[in-house]
Amino acid sequence: MAQADHPSSGVIETMHDTIIPVFDLGGVFVDWNPLYLFRKLFETEEEALWFHQNICTGDWNLEFDAGEIYAEGVAKLVTRFPKYWREIKAFDERWTETFGPFIQGTIDIHNELIEQDIPTFAITNFSWEKWMTRLGEWPFLEKFDGVIVSGLEGLVKPDPRIYRVFCERYGMAPESCVFIDDSEPNIVAARKFGMHGIHFKDPVHLRADLIALGLPLKAK
Repeated sequence: MAQADHPSSGVIETMHDTIIPVFDLGGVFVDWNPLYLFRKLFETEEEALWFHQNICTGDWNLEFDAGEIYAEGVAKLVTRFPKYWREIKAFDERWTETFGPFIQGTIDIHNELIEQDIPTFAITNFSWEKWMTRLGEWPFLEKFDGVIVSGLEGLVKPDPRIYRVFCERYGMAPESCVFIDDSEPNIVAARKFGMHGIHFKDPVHLRADLIALGLPLKAK
């Protein structure tokens, strides 16, 4: 039992004199946009955009982030829009094509923090099924000291309860953490909960913001 408790106690000791960075993943570590896939499925930009806004919507995707099983969610949507069964199934079967490149500047920052023995964490809106497929594909994931995956919690950002789950699980005080996300509503919610918040724009600004909070990064 003592061995299982050791990593958390180490983090608590560190956080007394260092702000702990807590990252989002999509849009911060890796570029993500369903239109990258939808543009391959339709002949025009207008058709791809319409499909995203009306069929495979952001709200529908959030259902997977909240724990919906992909096969079931896809089947349900196909019953509503059978004309688009091929494109809807593609969102599951070709899901990896919704990603663009890694955001190398963020990965560099993360590696620098790890080299300085700063614990790092993540809170991500992510299907638990798809999350498991990224381990090994995204090498930075295994470098985190812990991750909150929305699909396993049944909670999605910006629900303030997901920040509470994080703090309680890892023994953190909200004010000892800085949450980094490309979604402003998620940052607003984190700040209301008591965390510091950085609205991610690009790695250059992120580096400067983290340095301003006292984190040991090289100025560039």
